[in-house]
Amino acid sequence: MAKTFLTAEWRKLIMANYAVAPKLLLPHLPPGTELDSFEGQHYVSLVGFLFEDVRLKSIPVPFHRTFEEVNLRFYVRHKAASGEWRRGVVFLSELVPRFALTMVANTIYGERYSTLPLRYAWTETEEHRSVAYQWKHQRRWNDLKVKAALESEPIAVGSAEEFFTEHYWGYTKRGRGAGWTAEYEVVHPRWEMYRVLEQTIDVDFGALYGSGFADLAGRAPESILLAEGSKISVKAGTRLAGASVSGGLLG
Repeated sequence: MAKTFLTAEWRKLIMANYAVAPKLLLPHLPPGTELDSFEGQHYVSLVGFLFEDVRLKSIPVPFHRTFEEVNLRFYVRHKAASGEWRRGVVFLSELVPRFALTMVANTIYGERYSTLPLRYAWTETEEHRSVAYQWKHQRRWNDLKVKAALESEPIAVGSAEEFFTEHYWGYTKRGRGAGWTAEYEVVHPRWEMYRVLEQTIDVDFGALYGSGFADLAGRAPESILLAEGSKISVKAGTRLAGASVSGGLLG
């Protein structure tokens, strides 16, 4: 069993899910993986959440234990040598507020982090809870906000919400040319979610993620959810061909 590389808590995850054409994702597909789908549709998810109590190999990271992250990801699967299908995610972009996180993740682990100003707000009234993530790019603040029910509920088996939250592997293309793929496991319990009552998404997808994603701006997602999250652990990664590599940060 792989050793634990990172532990943390992921909390209050907003996940806005958009159906996209497979041709948009295929250029980003790591070797040894294939696109995963739900009811015949392929998705990208815009995810905002809070990292808390971050520890690398059980050691707290000074000044970097709590921070926001916003990422854009899509869904893949890989057939292991055992015959098991492993369902995972590939990150197109990961935004964090501190340069040291970006430098380490990109240089050592081959991730796709960028550093931008980020902020979050969580509030509750007697009727609902509000969760918001904002990030500044090219002098413009982008918004991902929801109002949701106060009480959490289980994520139903076979639901779209299960598909978006129950991918437990991360895949990253490494090296030049055809390259190779690093695989790492993310361990956490099954999450609960809050029913979303209202949503606000004001994001310049084209400026942030490229022209292929520009038409997502102003378009309502096919689904949106607010997950409570939990403690998580990221296992040290392996090369799909069998050679060991370091584990990576992800969200």
